[in-house]
Amino acid sequence: MSAPSVWIMDPGVGVLFLCVHNAGRSQMAAGFLRTRSSDRVRVLSAGSDPGETINPVAVEAMAEVGIDISGNTPQRWTEEMLDEVDVVVTMGCGDTCPVVPGTRYLDWELTDPAGRGLELVRAVRDEIEERVTKLVAELAVHPEDVV
Repeated sequence: MSAPSVWIMDPGVGVLFLCVHNAGRSQMAAGFLRTRSSDRVRVLSAGSDPGETINPVAVEAMAEVGIDISGNTPQRWTEEMLDEVDVVVTMGCGDTCPVVPGTRYLDWELTDPAGRGLELVRAVRDEIEERVTKLVAELAVHPEDVV
């Protein structure tokens, strides 16, 4: 009987999550990817017009699933960030998000949790978790494929 297949994350992959304020959706997505990939993927999170603080309801919703994003700070995306990643996931920043040829783009239409209650933010969190889980599977490579 052969050993089961083992899948690993490609250590050379970088992902940038972008939303307008970098205070909710992109922070939650980055938190999930860091956790799901065991830090084997370079994970960045930024915004086109960053807020001053992380959405406290997003912090609370993530704490409910054991992920602490309370120490994160919203930041503006930079050209350097774009140079470090292979995948850019946009979350409602529209035409203010950068486009770099040769970079894979995913556009996740998600409700903006800003100013919303915990119940709605939980639903957004859960949708983000599902999408990140699928992204992790897409980023995984079989060990025999690693050269």
